[in-house]
Amino acid sequence: MTLLSLDSLAAYWSMPIVEANIVVFFNLLGALLLGLLIGYERSYHGRAAGMRTYGLVCLASAALTVIVGYPELWFGGHSHVPSNPDVTRVIQGIVTGVGFLGAGVIIKEGFTISGLTTAASIWTASAIGVLVGVGFYAAAMLLSVMSAVVMMWVSKLETCLPSRHAIAVVLSFRQGFAPNEEELGRAMLELGYEIAKGSLVISLNNNKQEWHFSAIALLKNPNYSIPAVSRELSKFSGVESFQLSFARN
Repeated sequence: MTLLSLDSLAAYWSMPIVEANIVVFFNLLGALLLGLLIGYERSYHGRAAGMRTYGLVCLASAALTVIVGYPELWFGGHSHVPSNPDVTRVIQGIVTGVGFLGAGVIIKEGFTISGLTTAASIWTASAIGVLVGVGFYAAAMLLSVMSAVVMMWVSKLETCLPSRHAIAVVLSFRQGFAPNEEELGRAMLELGYEIAKGSLVISLNNNKQEWHFSAIALLKNPNYSIPAVSRELSKFSGVESFQLSFARN
């Protein structure tokens, strides 16, 4: 019997294989729906990775995992693959591959880093797909709900807890002016901020110094907001222009 004979081709549509395909289909459908649930939260908040990304990650993870459970049915039942392949190696490959996808959504601009939550949630979506693939449906659904709750509500919890936010500051000084770090530090302390150690970066262009640094609030609610800080910095000696933004992550 050759591989292209009718009997060989009919083996791909034998009853055991059709039944396995139906089970796999429901696994994939469940993984897709759970991935879309997490992706909707990210899409609702305007993130680059939305429902399609999460749905595909979860779907593919489930597909790559679930097929390992039916090695005896591979290639129409003519496979020479061992009856018990190592599922952990498949899971390891999935997690590694999805890690690269998550790294692609992390963006660093100055002192601001964005995309960390999205990257972590993409990695979680792959774990949900793996759970569906091995048949842990209840655990997969619970993980999906927990992930959505973390992304939607933990940020609100963070605002209620004591914290110290940071701002990114860029100061451009007039040509030939030499600023003093101690004076600048005292000025920031008066505004309710301290310059983060090791964050100061100085550049020189056309004899004009430009200082980049991150400042951390001394209290959860400092006396000066960003508009108020901007008004005070405009009075600082030698400052020609400046830029302020929250150093969020």
